[in-house]
Amino acid sequence: MAAAKFTNTRFTKVACPHKEFTFDEQIGFKKQLDGLKPALVHFGMVQQPVWYRGKVVTTMQDLTTVRFRNPSKNPVAFTLKQQVYKWVNKRVARKSDAIITPTQFVKDDIVNFTGIDPAKVTVTYEAADRLAETAQPVPGLENVQFIMYLGRPTPHKNLARLIDAFTILQQQFPELRLVLAGKKDKNYQLHEARVRELKLKNVIFTGFISDGQLRWLYEHCAAYVFPSLSEGFGLPALEAMAHGAPVACSNATCLPEVYGDAVHYFDPLDVTDVATKIADILSNPGLRKALITGDTAQVNKYSWERMAKQTLAVYKQVLGE
Repeated sequence: MAAAKFTNTRFTKVACPHKEFTFDEQIGFKKQLDGLKPALVHFGMVQQPVWYRGKVVTTMQDLTTVRFRNPSKNPVAFTLKQQVYKWVNKRVARKSDAIITPTQFVKDDIVNFTGIDPAKVTVTYEAADRLAETAQPVPGLENVQFIMYLGRPTPHKNLARLIDAFTILQQQFPELRLVLAGKKDKNYQLHEARVRELKLKNVIFTGFISDGQLRWLYEHCAAYVFPSLSEGFGLPALEAMAHGAPVACSNATCLPEVYGDAVHYFDPLDVTDVATKIADILSNPGLRKALITGDTAQVNKYSWERMAKQTLAVYKQVLGE
């Protein structure tokens, strides 16, 4: 990815050579910050020098990593790191001057987990934009019916149950494709192995795709399916909605808060319900039309500009301005 270029001369870019989740982050990055002497530091994530004493605003996206294991990692090492991560979340929440979360659900979750004062936490909803790149067809998917998912394949994304639901859908829609898009990693390899073991047809792992190809998938899918068990905001499905894709979605965590009535919800733990709700969209033109119509109104509720103004207000509050 190309380095960010600032057109506003009030911004200056300073390289940070300290790798996250390392002792160098805790020591070297802290030393760098101490040398810069900033009036305020906004960390966009929990991982940060936990003993830094300057004024800090931290965005805490969610507590998913606290609660879910990653089967692609060494289980002993991951368990140890997870325990450290739990402590870091509590330490950071308590030492930060202010916390920002992307939803009310995450705010309540963090307050309950860390015991901090709710008044310390501000909710700033994110937003979704249409992709600017020209739509480019994905080879092999022109003129076929497909449902899709885009994103990471970690356990909380619940792709194993989506694949199981697809086996049920194939009985009613034998020509339907399931497209799983995203850069392949060890977790995607585990899903590919399971698909081969089950001898499933019409499951397509695209690997990395360009923005133009992603836009085309959004614009041509029969449904975007978001089966996640845990999210902090759920940006991928909102982005799909921005491109007019009807969405079948999990009713877990923050998702009903973000999507309102603009998606067709299912119980992410019930494979039959997942399949049924996707089939509703595929077989009911009226429902599909209503979801697409609702997409625009729901997406328009969110604004990056409003989020920026809310974030600036948090800065001013911390600085006493």
